[in-house]
Amino acid sequence: MAKNPIKIAPSILSADFSHLGFALDICEEGGADYIHIDVMDNHFVPNLTIGPVVVKSIRHLTKSFFDVHLMVERPEDLINPFVDAGADGITFHVEAAENPGRVIDLIRSANKQIGISLKPQTSFSRIEPFLDQIDLLLIMSVEPGFGGQEYIPGSTKRIKEIHQRLIEFCLRDRILLEVDGGIKLINAEEVVKAGADILVAGSEIFQSENPVQTIQKFKALGVT
Repeated sequence: MAKNPIKIAPSILSADFSHLGFALDICEEGGADYIHIDVMDNHFVPNLTIGPVVVKSIRHLTKSFFDVHLMVERPEDLINPFVDAGADGITFHVEAAENPGRVIDLIRSANKQIGISLKPQTSFSRIEPFLDQIDLLLIMSVEPGFGGQEYIPGSTKRIKEIHQRLIEFCLRDRILLEVDGGIKLINAEEVVKAGADILVAGSEIFQSENPVQTIQKFKALGVT
């Protein structure tokens, strides 16, 4: 099992947008560690979701860590707006950034958690030059763009390989591995065993009969 208790990041993309405050209450009651906020621009991915205004409007409702995942072109343009809106951590896609180092610098200058994400087909080598500058690596286990997709089976092997590469780089203890896409209770344990520190789950939580209990079941995976 995981060397540390697994962290859970419910994705509010799957919540009822007319009752986001209630969704945040569910996350807190269940003991969620992060609130995962998917930002899509209908350019980098074929969907359009929320922007800084929505994040700012819910920031006062919770003290939970806002884990903002930018699936957008030109992520550098949105760092400061999301920082001002209340993001605690910002993750961007290496595939979307012409200059990933500049995006990292912007997040670092705001004193926020720095994350880089990889799409399923993107080589790990794309982020190797930046590993010593980040706090979190988000591995996508679906093609980004929509919630509720099925977990790509080969993702578990990829997580194991990346986990091992970070060990080889002597960076495993300082970089969190987050996995996002198709995470369900039936496959979460294998993802944790592969090396994940943080699980992002959306529809599995918010479309369940008891979302609070579902979050608690996820968290129990990290209890040895």
